[in-house]
Amino acid sequence: MSNLQLLKRALPIALVLVLGACGDEQDANSEAPAPEEPSNSVPVIDGSPVTKAVVGEIYEFVPAATDADEDVLTFAIQNRPGWAAFSPSTGRLSGRPPSSAASRIYADILISVSDSKAVAELPAYDLEVEADPDANTVPTISGSPETTATVGNSYSFTPDTSDPDGQVLSFSIDNPPAWTSFDTLTGQLSGTPANDDVGTFAGIVISVSDGAASRSLPAFDITVSAGAPPPPVNRAPVISGSPAQAATVGELYSFQPMASDPDGQALSFSISDKPGWANFSTATGRLRGTPGSADVGEHRNIVISVTDGAATTSLPAFAITVVAANAAPQIGGTPATSVTVGQAYSFQPTASDPDGQTLTFSISGRPGWATFNTQTGRLLGTPADNHVGSHNNILISVTDGIAVRSLPAFSIRVDAATNRAPVISGTPPAAVSVDEAYDFRPTASDADGDSLSFSITNRPSWASFDPVSGRLWGTPTAQHAGAYSGIRISVSDGTATVSLPQFTITVQQIQLGSATLSWTPPTENEDGTPLTNLRGFRIYYGQNSSALGTMIETPNAGITTAMVENLSPATWYFAVKAYTTDGVESAFSNVASKRID
Repeated sequence: MSNLQLLKRALPIALVLVLGACGDEQDANSEAPAPEEPSNSVPVIDGSPVTKAVVGEIYEFVPAATDADEDVLTFAIQNRPGWAAFSPSTGRLSGRPPSSAASRIYADILISVSDSKAVAELPAYDLEVEADPDANTVPTISGSPETTATVGNSYSFTPDTSDPDGQVLSFSIDNPPAWTSFDTLTGQLSGTPANDDVGTFAGIVISVSDGAASRSLPAFDITVSAGAPPPPVNRAPVISGSPAQAATVGELYSFQPMASDPDGQALSFSISDKPGWANFSTATGRLRGTPGSADVGEHRNIVISVTDGAATTSLPAFAITVVAANAAPQIGGTPATSVTVGQAYSFQPTASDPDGQTLTFSISGRPGWATFNTQTGRLLGTPADNHVGSHNNILISVTDGIAVRSLPAFSIRVDAATNRAPVISGTPPAAVSVDEAYDFRPTASDADGDSLSFSITNRPSWASFDPVSGRLWGTPTAQHAGAYSGIRISVSDGTATVSLPQFTITVQQIQLGSATLSWTPPTENEDGTPLTNLRGFRIYYGQNSSALGTMIETPNAGITTAMVENLSPATWYFAVKAYTTDGVESAFSNVASKRID
């Protein structure tokens, strides 16, 4: 094994970062009188734990703790819930309560922190675990099936079921008689026994399930006996139709099913769970009504049925969701009605939607010299000499995808101009740091090709200005720190003058900071033999924990602390390596960090 491998495993370095203040810090190597042993400060712990948890959901509490002496802190807990984990290094209590913890109260939970000399505690608290409100509710099933049947006569039984969660139900059966059929969607057991079926069919069990839980009727028997010839078999009526599943506040909702009877018998209709805002006709089966704003929401488990007096057939249960009526968007603004050749025209309306829907804009009668933004409604352009005249019937509209609103139609008159004003643009930087270069040059042009000259008002004393190019530049020093407001740069073609908006430049002072590092030197090689040729240490640091690009070397094995100075505002990362007289270097110590503001 090489000396380098031995050293990398044998030189664990514990690095401690001491928050160094900016300026006037005492050098760690300077000699000073040994201070008296200071009294220990009790650590401080703070935080308000949540006193309720929900089954199946993450519970977490992390206290805040500080120590005036900057001692290493450890946390402890009493009466920790068995389903929760606790970190002695951070005090974090977290976990997911199981269903077995529902409705249980974990009393007198006590979290404390210690600096190994003194202990501080949060007030003890009780933690109550609540059941998951979204837990599945078991469906219900009821009914009393006939226990006798007669040869040649039809037998039918359908249980009554419901599910509090509104889930889709399915049915199953154990020990069904061979002469019956079973519907897994409705739970109906039906059939007509023949002469060969006389006898008792025992242990029949009908069950219902919502996919998560199931319930069953008590087991029952059916005894088939011989009898008189059966009357003509009644054929059940037929019902069909697909009701709309949505309705809008203030708008009429209407649905009427189609129904017929193979035997030509008179039919009547019924409904269960009818919405309160709707009317129902028992003669036609029509469901009709206009919901109000108080009816917004889902109306579930609506069932429309038809009967011929002997048999009943139903549509599948359905729901109607009532949504609020759409509110039309609003649009406003007063567009300018004239513009001069060579000058920019710009108008953007204001628009909003009470429902918060996404808006899009459109335009009709748009002038050919202008562009239009369908996302903002902005009309923008600069007319030329051939556009002089009136551009009429311009109409800007906005829509939320359902309703449309428009501004009143307007006209734009393009006037000829003897001189066209120059154009200036640009966004000057609003801040610069002390000893950093500031440089801004606006962009300017003249449609008439006139020569341009620039001027400035409220020029900062540390900056220079070029009247030919409009360039403003300079490097402020520490004495120039502060805000320079009311600066305005203008351009002129000798006739007309235009300006950038006034702006402010803030000169920012830079504060440099420092960080003091200390570490514990290694004493053994990997194989446990004493380390006798330790030469010194190298401190690596940078603004990226995985790229410590700057190094300070301390060629003295007896030095275990150092100060890194002139750190600009940023988060800095530090690590230490030890090296021997042979030049063999250890792996990095742990990485520490400090924020310089």
